Amino acid sequence: MLLVRAARSSDHAAFTALAAASGPGFTSLAVSPDALAAKLLNSEAAFNGQIADRSDAIYQLMLEDTETGEVVGTSAVKAGVGIKKPYFDFKIMTFAQASKEAGKRFDMDAMLLVNDFAGCSEVGSLFVLDSQRGRGAGRLMAQSRYMLIGTDRSRFGERVVAELRGVVDEKGNSVFFDHVSYPFFRMSFDEADRLSASTDNQFILDLMPTHPIYLDLLPKAVRDVIGVTHPHGVNARKLLEWEGFEYHRYVDIFDGGPLVDCPADKIRTIKESVVRELGSVSGEPVQAMVSNERMADFRCAFGEITINDTHIALEADLARALDVTQGDRVRAWVRN
Repeated sequence: MLLVRAARSSDHAAFTALAAASGPGFTSLAVSPDALAAKLLNSEAAFNGQIADRSDAIYQLMLEDTETGEVVGTSAVKAGVGIKKPYFDFKIMTFAQASKEAGKRFDMDAMLLVNDFAGCSEVGSLFVLDSQRGRGAGRLMAQSRYMLIGTDRSRFGERVVAELRGVVDEKGNSVFFDHVSYPFFRMSFDEADRLSASTDNQFILDLMPTHPIYLDLLPKAVRDVIGVTHPHGVNARKLLEWEGFEYHRYVDIFDGGPLVDCPADKIRTIKESVVRELGSVSGEPVQAMVSNERMADFRCAFGEITINDTHIALEADLARALDVTQGDRVRAWVRN
């Protein structure tokens, strides 16, 4: 069985291996082993309710094969972004250009540096090993984040944002970065990526322009990748759109990848999931995703359940994986 659970500091070796396997463009994983260890310690404190300021809390999740004990994927939920550390991106805006004398009237798109998602929660860092394809790992990893948010809404923002990977080639080069960001940063894509993941982003405020960058002045090759998802992230985008996330013309300042967002209470998994007490239930079993209703030691998995208006019964393996017994409350999302 595949199980999503709260990350532990003892996951450091597995976390480092996953970061190495993720390749270029994964900003949140493009950090040193020491920084990854710090992420795990922060996550433990967040799950245990030891971080008072929501903007400091990042909930790291691990995907574990319960049969082998191997960690085969990871994802994260940042409780509050853009508050202490600016969450910069480009907003594409349309400016009307008109001249009565010249008889011209047309619209021009331009990108402007903004911090519009301040206070939102962010889901991201989703990476699953190729060996897990076909097992529903990506979907479980993605939806478990919303089950976590639903477990305690007070810990998260009113809106949730997700940043999708932009177009980066096999060597880690970004045509968007080369023409848009590099002239201002004068550093490599990899270096800028790592600085963004490991600093307070003051360097972005110091170096990036505050004036609009007109898209018509950029080469066609650059315009063609703005707001476009990396081929490896197409399925992730489909899952986000299925949940209710929408693209509102925000793009990443490094690779031009799209940002999508949704009100937390309108996310499908949160909206459709129900909380029930474990007990005896008769009826036809159905397939569902189930999580225990505990922030500390959060666990989530797919399995077979029987459910009615007041109670839920789980198959034995699922109950063991979630570490729940009769009388405990669990959250369930029934697979349609």
